[in-house]
Amino acid sequence: MKPNRTDEQLAAAIYSVNRHAKTATDNKFLYELKRLTIEKMIETGRAKKLGLHFVKNPRFSQQQSSVLVQCADYYFHLLPKKEDFQSLTHLGHLDDNYRNPQRRMSLNIAKQLLSEYTGLSQTIIKKKPTHAPTPMSKKQPLKNRSYTFGSSYLD
Repeated sequence: MKPNRTDEQLAAAIYSVNRHAKTATDNKFLYELKRLTIEKMIETGRAKKLGLHFVKNPRFSQQQSSVLVQCADYYFHLLPKKEDFQSLTHLGHLDDNYRNPQRRMSLNIAKQLLSEYTGLSQTIIKKKPTHAPTPMSKKQPLKNRSYTFGSSYLD
């Protein structure tokens, strides 16, 4: 374990994990890794909460807010806790003109760095097997059967 990770390295790793989580099919571990890292950085004074932002595309058409956190020269959003609404000021809408610095870090290196920092390891969660639709059973051909009507309305 390398304990001397700089804030910039951790922030770049969070940025990489966050970027990949937005398009990943199974993103729970990535978002959990991001959340735990940022919370630990806040606790140790390496990051700070700046305020609340309105969420751009809220669920269920209800207004929602997220917490803006600064880590080195990066800004991230987290889900707010109850105490955040009392202690943080509301900054209004997100500034679309600002973008985080684009530093490249592979997802594997970023996950390893953040896992070492937080102590969180990815456990392999077995997905419930999805039942593939069973193909329609083919009707067995009728053998040696004659198609005769037992009765007819013409009789």
